[in-house]
Amino acid sequence: MQGAGAPRGRGQAPSGVGALGRPGVLLLTYVLTTLDLTCLFMQFSVLPYLSRTLGLDSVAFGCLQTAFGALQLLGGPVFGRFADQRGARAAFTVSFLAASALYLLLAAACSPALPGVALLFASRLPAPLMHTLPAAQMVIADLSAPEERPAALGRLGLCFGVGTILGSLLGGTLSSACGIQCPALVALVANLLGATLSATCIPTSTKGAGAQATPPGVPKASVFDLKAITRLLLRPGVLPVFLVKVVSGFPSGLFMVMFSIICMDFFRLEAAQAGYLMSAFGVLLMVIQGLVIGRLSSRFSEAALLRASVLVFSVVGLAMALMSNVFHFCLLMPGLVFSLCTLNVVTDSMLTKAVSASDTGTMLGLCASVQPLTRTLGPTLGGLLYRGFGVPVFGHVQFAVNLLVFLALWRQSTPQKTDKVW
Repeated sequence: MQGAGAPRGRGQAPSGVGALGRPGVLLLTYVLTTLDLTCLFMQFSVLPYLSRTLGLDSVAFGCLQTAFGALQLLGGPVFGRFADQRGARAAFTVSFLAASALYLLLAAACSPALPGVALLFASRLPAPLMHTLPAAQMVIADLSAPEERPAALGRLGLCFGVGTILGSLLGGTLSSACGIQCPALVALVANLLGATLSATCIPTSTKGAGAQATPPGVPKASVFDLKAITRLLLRPGVLPVFLVKVVSGFPSGLFMVMFSIICMDFFRLEAAQAGYLMSAFGVLLMVIQGLVIGRLSSRFSEAALLRASVLVFSVVGLAMALMSNVFHFCLLMPGLVFSLCTLNVVTDSMLTKAVSASDTGTMLGLCASVQPLTRTLGPTLGGLLYRGFGVPVFGHVQFAVNLLVFLALWRQSTPQKTDKVW
């Protein structure tokens, strides 16, 4: 486990990094991630209003979200294995081309002359191949030393924050000024640009020669070898951290899945106002994940940060159960963002350290399937909870679940070496 990461962290760049060099590849990776997330949040900001324009009710909108999440859930681990075997260039290019197809269909759904509902659901079909963020995480994990990995992965929070701010602002502003079709067309052009940059500037592979080599006499495993994918979860230290990642983040994921509906019905916000709120969310993401987590990871062990994120999740859940307006949400938002960022960065770092260099993409693909799992179950489950109990139920669930997870973590023994799990 240690040996896999050590050589990469001492300035020994993989042989396929190319003319850009390690710093250039990392910078381009951050730029492409920002571009992808900006377009994604442009879609998120206008999708509820497009669905309402096409006559979809909350149940149909939930089915739309569920379809997108289920397809990404199925594609995440396979895409991660594809990235390990085919390299970073292929992974980025395929992801951007798939996103281009989604935005093309989404733009077509906005046209009154075309069957909008059918095209809207068809736009979810490229979702299994849309995994730019896991591809970026794989590149960063391949090119960073184990001790630097939490900070390096944390800098993706700057990309996420910029994407949240620009995407939410552009989505609301462009749809208000130029029509609801405009954000989809802008996202289409941007993703075609991303595919071009990926195919021409991203190196074929960011892994070292040793990580890519197949032992003599051993046939190369298929991209669709599910046994090889699930076998990673059985490695020492992997399954407990993965379960914490899934269970602890699921309640807040339910809330975020329903957030667009909550903004319209509970907070009574217009599209532009909801965009401003998401922009504030993005600013906090940039500050906490891009600047705070790196410093905390240099002073505290990953196990301690994991426990802290779960504890703050529980406290925020209690506050969420008591909130009654958007001002209350703004007060608890820093704690929510801190927990989300810390949980994701620390667990991703732990899990990539627990596997070999040749499996980082597959492991991150599994991690990337956690959010689609929430988007698959979230719309139906969240819709039922929201309809039956209102917004406070999300806080109650988050408080109870994370309190139990925190107690379970507290009972675990924490070793002295920070690169171990427990």
